[in-house]
Amino acid sequence: MPRNFTLFTGQWADLPFEKVAELAAGWGYDGLEIAVSGDHLDAWRWDDDDYIAGRLDILERHGLKVWAISNHLKGQAVCDDPIDFRHQSIVGERVWGDGDPEGVRTRAAEEMMHTARLAQRLGVKTVVGFTGSSIWQYVAMFPPVPAHVIDDGYRDFADRWNPILDVFDECGVRFAHEIHPSEIAYDYWSTVRALEAVGHREAFGINWDPSHMMWQDIDPVSLIWDFKDRIYHVDCKDTKLRITGRNTRLGSHLPWGDPRRGWDFVSTGRGDVPWEASFRALAAIGYDGPISVEWEDAGMDRLQGAPEALEFLKRFDFDPPETSFDAAFQQ
Repeated sequence: MPRNFTLFTGQWADLPFEKVAELAAGWGYDGLEIAVSGDHLDAWRWDDDDYIAGRLDILERHGLKVWAISNHLKGQAVCDDPIDFRHQSIVGERVWGDGDPEGVRTRAAEEMMHTARLAQRLGVKTVVGFTGSSIWQYVAMFPPVPAHVIDDGYRDFADRWNPILDVFDECGVRFAHEIHPSEIAYDYWSTVRALEAVGHREAFGINWDPSHMMWQDIDPVSLIWDFKDRIYHVDCKDTKLRITGRNTRLGSHLPWGDPRRGWDFVSTGRGDVPWEASFRALAAIGYDGPISVEWEDAGMDRLQGAPEALEFLKRFDFDPPETSFDAAFQQ
């Protein structure tokens, strides 16, 4: 059965939603993973019937569907500490308000609740996003960090996200957290602990994006298998590694695309992600959700990268055999 391929609109939020829909349809995408960003989606208008109808009408006119929406930017502010100038540039005026940190966190949490309601109104079952983290700043563990500080960080995450997840449950929607540095779950064991922190409730799962795993030396294929009951969504972004002894994993505060970096995000198919093995693993666990292309590449134009990525990934959209390859030997 053919998979549905979508384009994540987060990196296209500078363009009108209608234009992104037109481009994606022209390239052959089946739908969009729509970001709550730019004019693409406004979570605070979840109860506006005309607004919802208008968004769906744009998709229908271009022959597109939506299976997931995302709200990475506001989710980031739910748990982050500190809240500072970086957040002001991403959360928008409504959530930023007067900039009081706890106020920003509270309004960000409220928007995440509205995002679940918006997803329900759009007929969508999955919201993709970030959680933020009050303890990411301690990732180097020096100066020394007492264990209770880390424990408190996971408790803070659970305290802030459980009420949000309650609304997700009420709406029949799941949250797919993107394993990502700067989040509460950024690698394998931090993901285990995050799931434990919320009691393994079904509303909280994983957005599988291998690009963040590659430079941390996480095996993206094994992660699919080990968290097979929690893979709620798939984003496809690639990473090219250049660990040379001078070029390092932490990036040396160098900008994207700088050849002195130890790694860079690149357009899907141009990096080191083991895509075929990953697609075979996704098939093995029975993942039947959309495959979403997240375009990020500092050295390549997105108008070339987005259609090329779709063509590349479709190579792995093959059906499993109807009979075992060794069936002939069992006569």
